[in-house]
Amino acid sequence: MIKPILYAGLPLMLTIGAASAFAADTIKFGVPVPLSGPYAAAGTDILNGAKMAAAKINADGGVLGKQIEIVAEDDGCDAQMGVQAAQKMVDGGVSVVTGSYCSGAALPELVALHRAGIPYVLDAATNPKLTSMGFDNVFRTIGRDDEQGPFAAAFIADYLHAKKAAVIDDNTTYSKGLADNTVQALKKDGVDVVYYDAITPGQMDYSAVLTHVASLKPDVIYFTGYFSEAGLIAKEAAALHLKVQMMGGDATNDPTLIKTAGPGAEGWIATTAPLPQFLTGAKDFVSDFTKKYGAAPGPYSVYEYDAVGVAAKAIADAKSTDPAAIITALHNIKDYQGLTGSITFNKAGDRATAVYITVVVKDGAFTPGMKLSDAGKWVPVQ
Repeated sequence: MIKPILYAGLPLMLTIGAASAFAADTIKFGVPVPLSGPYAAAGTDILNGAKMAAAKINADGGVLGKQIEIVAEDDGCDAQMGVQAAQKMVDGGVSVVTGSYCSGAALPELVALHRAGIPYVLDAATNPKLTSMGFDNVFRTIGRDDEQGPFAAAFIADYLHAKKAAVIDDNTTYSKGLADNTVQALKKDGVDVVYYDAITPGQMDYSAVLTHVASLKPDVIYFTGYFSEAGLIAKEAAALHLKVQMMGGDATNDPTLIKTAGPGAEGWIATTAPLPQFLTGAKDFVSDFTKKYGAAPGPYSVYEYDAVGVAAKAIADAKSTDPAAIITALHNIKDYQGLTGSITFNKAGDRATAVYITVVVKDGAFTPGMKLSDAGKWVPVQ
């Protein structure tokens, strides 16, 4: 059966093919991520995290006597490609989808998967709208921008004691959402936002923008876009000898930022969910991942690992590969022990407890920064 729906003016002609999952010899997990374009490195890293999780589960006997099969689709961090990726996964008979990187692609994917009745466990897309549309099939192992924004603002105001801040986004769904939430929180915290505007991603020179922003004398520049532009911004800020603390959101936590900026990345602070190397439960994962793929895991690989793991647990609990049964089981997940900590989903599908920290580039690597203790005090990340 083919049903037409629209997302942002894009026609979604979805074949409702979930039933084909039931007779499969394997349980198919769809993984939509950017495998081409400027964010392909992040997408590949997430995909490898999914493969690691599936390999571990399969080695332990699989789920319901079946092996997990990872079905990857390139969404290019693009809305139209996201629609196409969703269609391919539905046509391919996936029982569940885990993954995503860019919220701008995840939103149309979610609309499509909701129409097809397929559960979608997000590992990196943080825009609040994803779990605010009332869809029952969406879940998230990562936090939301309206949680990260206030955290970033509190760090800027209370830990850095900044009086003036500049916020720069790139007008993408994720970046604009994080920027809006951060600006709102900064104003509430008494910080003067002297500049708030967007750059155009993909340009080769942002020095004119940085020079203008520097003339307004902010104590902090917080960039909410992605690592490719962040690396260039960090490099140019250093070349301009700007006397301002450079910061970014959780799309700037990729090692590519350091490769792009070189020495200019030193001192860059990113707000982020804990990176794999800082998670005590992920030590073996980091070692195994590095051995298998020849490089340390990037920031979201471990959140994808847990997305696959919690989806597999839901299938086992449901004793079924019926997507509707999996959705019900995911809503009933309580204290699933993942590598990133305990996972319980609230009514909207968000992780009930999301943790954010800061990391700092030091000697060419991301190093632990600060976090808020249960008592509301800034303490070092151990």
